[in-house]
Amino acid sequence: METFSRSEILQKLKSRCVSLAANNNRGFKQEFRELSEVGKDLPTKAGAADANKQKNRYPLILPYDHSRVRLSIQNQDPGSDYINANFVPGGGSERDFICTQGPLQNTLPDFWRMVWEQNVRIIVMVTSLKQKHTIMCEKYWPLESRTMYYGSIQVTTVTRKQAADFFITTINLQQRGNPNDRIITHYYYPTWPDQDVPLPSSLCVFTEHVRQHLEATPCLGPAVVHCSAGVGRSGTFVTLLWLMQLCMRGIQPNIKAAVEDLRLHRMYMVQTPDQYILIHDCLIQWLSGGAIGSRPQSQGANPQTKVSPQSSSGRGDKAGKRRQSSQRPPQPSQNTVQQILKPGNLLRRLLPSVSNMKTSNGS
Repeated sequence: METFSRSEILQKLKSRCVSLAANNNRGFKQEFRELSEVGKDLPTKAGAADANKQKNRYPLILPYDHSRVRLSIQNQDPGSDYINANFVPGGGSERDFICTQGPLQNTLPDFWRMVWEQNVRIIVMVTSLKQKHTIMCEKYWPLESRTMYYGSIQVTTVTRKQAADFFITTINLQQRGNPNDRIITHYYYPTWPDQDVPLPSSLCVFTEHVRQHLEATPCLGPAVVHCSAGVGRSGTFVTLLWLMQLCMRGIQPNIKAAVEDLRLHRMYMVQTPDQYILIHDCLIQWLSGGAIGSRPQSQGANPQTKVSPQSSSGRGDKAGKRRQSSQRPPQPSQNTVQQILKPGNLLRRLLPSVSNMKTSNGS
């Protein structure tokens, strides 16, 4: 496969973005409209079941059945395998990431059980805990150095470091009856503004930090990414990180194809035109060398955030609106979509697996 230098990728992406941005972002808006129907007819029976409705933060944001994360069944209760989460691709496989909603009070044990059962070692949180008086996500880990229990999982905060716009927490996990423990790295990015998108420079620094960690860490299990609904900001983050990985290997990024692929695994991934444009802006900034951030600093005995948690909800997590397109592209039937989802036929063929690209020009 032909590969390109960083400067060549940047030049081509800049040229494309100039074209898409003409006439008040007409091209961006058109591409985003063309994605509006992708995956919408895929079944979500498990999430819609009466026994599981109270486990969904937003009633119209449900996991697709074919890619949902299944928990182990507890006490012979068939509904106990449900969590509002999907496996999504990230360049290496169909299960590079798990995108999920921010845990609810009644799903906290399920969240940590998923982390344990899927051998997750990295959690990325791209929402604040609260927007004004609205809870965006339950606090599911100790902010200070102490231990909390969620079902059969013991969660202990070991260290917490602060960068300009995000926090990195090291967490020790133990399961009742299991002599082995695990270390989890929790990335918390609370600075996604209400009713807006973050500064590209800020999101670039955060995403690059996580990317480097993933590159340097053996793949033990998928990384968990969540916001409030687990679709808007989560999809934006996964798309950006995935395409950064491709660029590092000299592959021209195809943003639209990446979003389309993600939407075949979880609904509404990249939820607004502003988020779609943000991915382009971030890639240009990152390719231009604008992702150098400060080293996170260890916090003391009272590691409370000095940054006032802002909502990362806004337009990106407003659940349940289906966008209609006046120029809708023809969509495949459900059977055809299921064929596309087979590993050999993934739309990701447009974005080659990074695991197969051994001739990397950097990491």
